[in-house]
Amino acid sequence: MNAVSPQAEFAVSDFDVLIVGAGISGIGMAVHLREKCPGKTYAILERRDDLGGTWDLFRYPGIRSDSDMHTLGFEFEPWTHEKSIADGPAILEYLNRIVDERDIRSHIQFGTKVLAADFDHGAARWNVTVEDNGGTRRTVSGNFLFLGAGYYDYDQPYDAQFVGREDFGGTIIHPQFWPEDLDYTGKNVVVIGSGATAATIVPAIATSGAAHVTMLQRTPTWFASRPAKDKFANTLRKFLPETWAYAITRFKNIRMQDWVFKMARNKPDKVKAALTKAAMDHLGDKYDAATFTPPYNPWEQRLCLIPDADLFEAMKADKASIVTDHIERFDAGGIVLKSGRHLDADIIVTATGLSMSVAGKIAVSVDGEPVHFNQRFYYRNCMFSNVPNLAGIFGYLNASWTLRVDIVANYITRLLNQMDAVGRPIATPVLAADAKLEEDNIFDFSSGYIQRGMHLMPKSAKTLPWRLNQEYVRDRKDMRSAPIDDGILRFDRPQVVARADEVLEAAE
Repeated sequence: MNAVSPQAEFAVSDFDVLIVGAGISGIGMAVHLREKCPGKTYAILERRDDLGGTWDLFRYPGIRSDSDMHTLGFEFEPWTHEKSIADGPAILEYLNRIVDERDIRSHIQFGTKVLAADFDHGAARWNVTVEDNGGTRRTVSGNFLFLGAGYYDYDQPYDAQFVGREDFGGTIIHPQFWPEDLDYTGKNVVVIGSGATAATIVPAIATSGAAHVTMLQRTPTWFASRPAKDKFANTLRKFLPETWAYAITRFKNIRMQDWVFKMARNKPDKVKAALTKAAMDHLGDKYDAATFTPPYNPWEQRLCLIPDADLFEAMKADKASIVTDHIERFDAGGIVLKSGRHLDADIIVTATGLSMSVAGKIAVSVDGEPVHFNQRFYYRNCMFSNVPNLAGIFGYLNASWTLRVDIVANYITRLLNQMDAVGRPIATPVLAADAKLEEDNIFDFSSGYIQRGMHLMPKSAKTLPWRLNQEYVRDRKDMRSAPIDDGILRFDRPQVVARADEVLEAAE
């Protein structure tokens, strides 16, 4: 790709909007900004040397979406591939096409890591400290800061700290840092974990040369199989314009996701029975109740999607298997389980999860005072109590990430236009120090990475607007129709201007 280097020395270092991250969130924000605030200047600050975020970082075999691309795709760009469960390269192609067709690439400063950001009320600017790949630091400024850097630590994945790791004679890999030259041909591979990453890697390498692949799970997962190709979408595309077919399919899939989630929460036994029957039908005599019956209800952790039942098919072909047990230790030849069983391994893949981070680990401050996000409340799904001109993205836990990106980006463009209309360049969601908000744990999911990172996350109240809500259909309506000037969001001028006006008014 034709990355734009920050060392080309951008002539401009001050912008209306600064966007951190050139992944799905940052690209989505840039497109909405370009379409709805065409006069605004912006820059995307991306630490990596190419765009894509998660889809550029993760390179493990079989990397794919864990939801359909008609909802993981943007509302403004139809997904036209035949497969709706897409692999990483197809998703990167989609993102690259978007930025090139809309001239967004020229606004991306690659190899630019954001270290710190301080908001100056006197100038109504964020002063952002960035560092290039060579360690040179500089300052970029902007009126509004949008954080699209994702929710997990790119540098440090979760380390389960298995005993005896140093004794293992083979290769240990974390999926976040998959080596390009890894040869697993004819090797016995153990993949530790049973989430989406493990469920992707296991069938991918089991059917492409590995001798045998074992998924070692501590706790079973609820698996849901669906076709990789969406027949409904592909049929519509034969008779309708792409945009119409995409919009109809997107609407259908959004409603279906919402229905399945609410059904799982309200009638979990029915959903469990349906998922169990599907697994039994796919696996036949390979089905084992203990392996496929989690101790929690569906959607208490994210439902694990397996396209075309690929994991089940690998098991039926005896190329893959699942073992449910706890690890005692690693040894020279593999893994010793607490049951006493030994799993022989040449390669061990530790798909044990991510480490969450907030605000891309950027040191955020306001007038020099550090912002501790876990002491702030969400406002309108994206801003934070008493923090001016700042928004960030944390996607849905029960639906596709991009659904949140679209509604937040649309809201932020409305906000920016309102700020221009009233001539006030500072917008702050004001929460009084003595406000009595009842907190709500919207992260009521038992997934390990969420539980480990709960202490980092901003707070959510029981009611809107002070929460990160988890109902897309409701959120979309609220974010599009709720007034920007709602009596909570305060619009200010820079302090120095306000003081000058006060002096003039007093003189008059």
